Amino acid sequence: MTVLIVIGENINTTRRIRTNSKNIVHKDGRVFWRYPGLDGVEGFLDVTDQWPEEPEKVATGRIGHIGQGVRDQDLDFLTWAIVAQVNAGAGIIDLCVDELSVYPEERHEFMRWIVKTAQGICPDVSFAIDSSDPDTLRAGLEVYDMSLSRPAINSVSLEPGRDVVIDIAREAGAMIFANGSGEDGMPQDEHERVDNLTRLMAMMDEKDVPMEDRFLDPLVFPVGAGPEYGKHFLESVKTLRANYPDVHIFGGLSNVSFGLPRRKLLNDAFIRLSIEAGCDAVMIDPIMNPLPEIQAPPANEDEYGLAAAVMTAEDEYGLKYLKYIRSQK
Repeated sequence: MTVLIVIGENINTTRRIRTNSKNIVHKDGRVFWRYPGLDGVEGFLDVTDQWPEEPEKVATGRIGHIGQGVRDQDLDFLTWAIVAQVNAGAGIIDLCVDELSVYPEERHEFMRWIVKTAQGICPDVSFAIDSSDPDTLRAGLEVYDMSLSRPAINSVSLEPGRDVVIDIAREAGAMIFANGSGEDGMPQDEHERVDNLTRLMAMMDEKDVPMEDRFLDPLVFPVGAGPEYGKHFLESVKTLRANYPDVHIFGGLSNVSFGLPRRKLLNDAFIRLSIEAGCDAVMIDPIMNPLPEIQAPPANEDEYGLAAAVMTAEDEYGLKYLKYIRSQK
């Protein structure tokens, strides 16, 4: 039985929480986000700097809690955020700080700090250095302790200038994530995803990248933005698995449910479908979607069927699913 590789997605500074979350706490003129912490001890992340000044924005606002934790170097919060994912089954943790600064040197320093900090928290875990800027990738690798674990690089694509990422990964002896975007933008269907990743496979062949170090990402887009997007991903996974039986295939699977109600249910269904299609790795929030639940039969077959139909475009635009969700309220 193939062991599923779980890539924890939560140490990415694009991630946000709602300002109307039940875990927002006001105390002594400050605003905190309450998180479970470790060993049953609640933690509190100070998010006052991001709290909206206009009262009407409190109901709809978003706070970049991961970015706040990295900026403030809040070790209690970051230790929880990393260890909780590892405890939930993550073997690789993605690290992305791009949103913290438009200035390269500042971004490089953030990356150096989070890499050293993350390895100090979980030395036996691999970390994926994730950036749209090759120099930020290099900055992370400069401080990565290879005696503790192997890094991954996220990611190479056909976008102009990204081919250098293969060389960066090879020089470091790192695993490499390859995503299905093309020279001119995002893929439109499963055929473009497969074509783009086939070209990247040829480029990695030329650089002698070991097959076991390659992770192909056909890219997941929200089905709320396009009902066929889940199907495009699943079909591309099936084709890639048939063409490359020994390569790793994964995706940022949580993306599929953005903007829709009961995201956990939709994510659970899509993760199951992706594994059935041929994914041997998943990039997810393993706390929201625990591995034991995904690997067990669905607790509610009817709900699973409704969610799966949205993912495969059988329930186009999710009309049946949304009707069901409204009926439960």
